[in-house]
Amino acid sequence: MKRRDFLKVGVATSVAATAIAAPYVARAQVKFKWKMTTSFPPGLPFYQSGPGSAEWIVDQVDELSGGRLKIKLFAAGELIPWNGGFDAVASGTVEANSAVAYYWSGKIPALQFFGTVPFGMSFQGQNAWYYHGGGIDLWNEIYADHGMIAFPCGNSGVQMTGWFKKPVSSLADFNGLKMRIPGLGGKIYKEIGVNVKLLGGGEIFPALERGVIDAAEWVGPLQDRRLGLHKAAKNYYNTGWHEPSTTTELLMSKKAFEALPKDIQGIVKSVAASANIIAHTSAEALNGEALADLIANHGVMVSQLPDDVIAALRIKTKEVLDGLASSDPVTRKVHDSFMDFKKKHDKWANSSERQFAVRVRGG
Repeated sequence: MKRRDFLKVGVATSVAATAIAAPYVARAQVKFKWKMTTSFPPGLPFYQSGPGSAEWIVDQVDELSGGRLKIKLFAAGELIPWNGGFDAVASGTVEANSAVAYYWSGKIPALQFFGTVPFGMSFQGQNAWYYHGGGIDLWNEIYADHGMIAFPCGNSGVQMTGWFKKPVSSLADFNGLKMRIPGLGGKIYKEIGVNVKLLGGGEIFPALERGVIDAAEWVGPLQDRRLGLHKAAKNYYNTGWHEPSTTTELLMSKKAFEALPKDIQGIVKSVAASANIIAHTSAEALNGEALADLIANHGVMVSQLPDDVIAALRIKTKEVLDGLASSDPVTRKVHDSFMDFKKKHDKWANSSERQFAVRVRGG
C-alpha cells in the first residue's frame, strides 16, 4: 500500500513538473528572426566584416543561441540609407542596427557622448565609464523614451585626423576648408571656419576625388585604405584629437530584445561586449601594417597637425561642450557624468598609460 501511494505521488509530481516545464521547454525551442542594418559599406573591415564586426556579431549570436536567433544583415544602402538606422529601429522596420551614436545627434544631442568626445578619454577610460561609471545606464535611459536599447559593440581607439588634398601648415588653412567629418569634431571644426560635410562611408572617396570636399576624416589606416582614400589625397594627419575612442553601438528595439528568452538576451549582451574588445584589438593588430603600406607603396605622407591648430581646437572644444551642456538637461546630465568620471580617470591615466607611453615606450 505504501509503495503504491509513493508511486502515485511520484507520478503526480512528475506530471506536474512536466506541465510546469513545458512552456519553458517550448519557449526555448522558439526561433526568432531579426533584420539588422548598419551604417557601413559592404565588406568594410572592423565595422562590417572581420573580427568583432557586424558579420561576426550575427554569426556568434547564431552559434551561441543554437540557431534560435537568426539575424539577417544588411550593409548601408542595401535596405535603408546609411543614416537611417535610428528611424528604422524606432519604427520597427528592423530589430537592430550597428552604427555610431553621433549619427543621431540631430535628434538627440546627448548621444554624441556615446560615440566619442574630442580630447576625451582613451579606449580604457571610455569603456570604464560605460561599464563602471554609469555610462551604459545613461545611454539606455535616453533610448528608453524611443523604445530602444543599446550596448557598445566595437571601438576604433584613437583615429587619424584625416586626409587633406593640400598640406596643413597653420590654423589659417582651415578657414573655408570643405571637410567631411561627423559628430562633435565637426561642430568644433565649424568654430575655426571649416565648411563641414556629413557623408556616409561610401560617399567619401568620390567626393574627395572630384574635389567636392578638400579633406575627409574616416577612421584609421585599415578602414581608410579599404575606401581608397589614399588615391584621392596624399596628406594624412594624425593626433586623433576629435575621436580618441570611437564606440560602435548595437542599437536594438527594446520590445524585440525583451521578447527574447533571458538566455538569448544574455548571449546578445555578451557577444556585444566581446565584439567591443575583439574589434578594437583587431584594429590595433592591423593598423600598423596598413599604415606602413600606405607610406611605402602609395606615396602617403603622414604628419602631425601644427601646434597652433591643436591649441585652437582645444579651446573651441571646451566652448562647444559647455554650450551643449547648457542646451538641455539630458545633455547636461550626460556631459557632467562623463566629465566627472574623466577627472578621476585622468589621475590614474597620467600615472599609468601616459607615463608608459612617454617614459617607457618613448612615444
